[in-house]
Amino acid sequence: MIAEKLSDTFHRLTFKDGRQIILVGTAHVSKESVDEVTSYIDSEGPDHICLELDDGRFKNKEEESSWSNMDIKKVLKENKGFLLVANMALASFQKRMGNQSGSAPGEEILGAARIAKEREIPYSLCDRDIQITFKRAWRLSNLWNKAKLIATIISAVFSNEKISAEDLEELKKSDVMQNMMDEMAKELPSVKAVLIDERDRYLATSIFTAPGEKKLAVIGAGHQGGIVKALEKLESGELSTNLEDIIDVPPPGNGGKILSWAFPILIIGILLYGFLNLGQQEGFKLFGYWLATNMSFTALGAILSLAHPLNILVSILSAPLTSLHPGIGIGMVSGLMEATLRKPKVKDFENLSDDATTFKGWYKNRVLHILLIFLLTSFFASIGNVVVFPILLSRLG
Repeated sequence: MIAEKLSDTFHRLTFKDGRQIILVGTAHVSKESVDEVTSYIDSEGPDHICLELDDGRFKNKEEESSWSNMDIKKVLKENKGFLLVANMALASFQKRMGNQSGSAPGEEILGAARIAKEREIPYSLCDRDIQITFKRAWRLSNLWNKAKLIATIISAVFSNEKISAEDLEELKKSDVMQNMMDEMAKELPSVKAVLIDERDRYLATSIFTAPGEKKLAVIGAGHQGGIVKALEKLESGELSTNLEDIIDVPPPGNGGKILSWAFPILIIGILLYGFLNLGQQEGFKLFGYWLATNMSFTALGAILSLAHPLNILVSILSAPLTSLHPGIGIGMVSGLMEATLRKPKVKDFENLSDDATTFKGWYKNRVLHILLIFLLTSFFASIGNVVVFPILLSRLG
C-alpha cells in the first residue's frame, strides 16, 4: 500500500491491486470541513463513499423528531439511564462546539450523504454503534474507573468551554467526538482500546471491505493515523476483517455481581453483630448511623438536582431499601418518580438538543432534569454507601 499525505486532512492510499481509498479528515463542527468534503467529492469522483457514522446516529441526525419517540420511563426501568446520560453528554458537547463554530455537528457527514444520493453514488455507514462502544467501556471498567467515567461525563455536561479560531484548527486534527473520547481515555487508560483503538480498527475494516475501486471516506481527522496503520495491516493479512471480538458486549463480570451482593450482606452483618454482641442500645445506634448517612447523602443529591419536594421525600425513604437491593438503584426510583410528578412535555423533547448545551437547560428541560436527578442521586448515594463503612466499623471498636 502506498500512502500519500497530501495535507493535514487528506490522505490518498493506493493498494497493490490498484484500488484507492481517499481519507478526508474533518473537525465535525467546521464550516470549512463541509466545503472541503464537497470539493473532494467533486474533484475525485469516487464510486463509493464511506461515512463515519453508525445507523442510529445517522437517523438521529436526519430525523429531528427522533428524541420524541423516547420513553424516558422505559429507559430507566431497563437500567439504561447512565447510557442515555453519556449519549446526551456527547450530543451536548458536539452541539456546543457547533454553535460556537457556526456549523452543525456532523453537517459534513450529512452533506456527503446528500451528495451521494443526488449523484447516485453508493455510500455506507462505517462506524461501530456508539451504544456498543459505551457498553464495552462500561463493562470493561472496574468500580473505580466507572466512578471516574461518571465524573468525566458530568464535567462534559456542565462544561462552559469556549472554542477559539485556534482551537477550531486544532479540532481538525482531533475531531469533537474523538476529543471527548481522548479525554475519557486519559482518565480511563484501561479502556483506551475500546474508546480509540477499536473504533479505528472498526472504521478501517468497514472502509477496506466496502465495495468500489475508488472509495472516499469522510472521517474525523483524529482517526486518520490509526486508520492508515490498520489498513496497512489489513492489506498484508496481519489483521483479520473479522470484527466479532469488538462488536460483542461482554456479559457482566462475576466481580460486579459479587460486589452488588457483598455490600448489603456486609451492612446487614455489621448491624446484626451490633445487636447480638454489643447490646440492643448499641445496635440501634449503628442502625441509626447507617440510616442517617444513607439518607443524608441521597437527600443531598436530590436537593442539588432540585427534585420535586415529594420526590426528595420518597428518595430519602427509599435510599436504605435500594442500597440493600442489588437490582434496584436509587437513581431508578428518583428518576421514575420525577417522570411521574413532572411528566415531560412535547416541547421538552423538541428542545432537547439545544437545552443539553447549557447548565440551565438541564434543570429547565424536564427530560434532562429527570436524567440529572437520576445521575446525582445515584452518585451521592454511592458516596454515602462508601462513607458509612468506616463510621460503622469505628463504632464496633
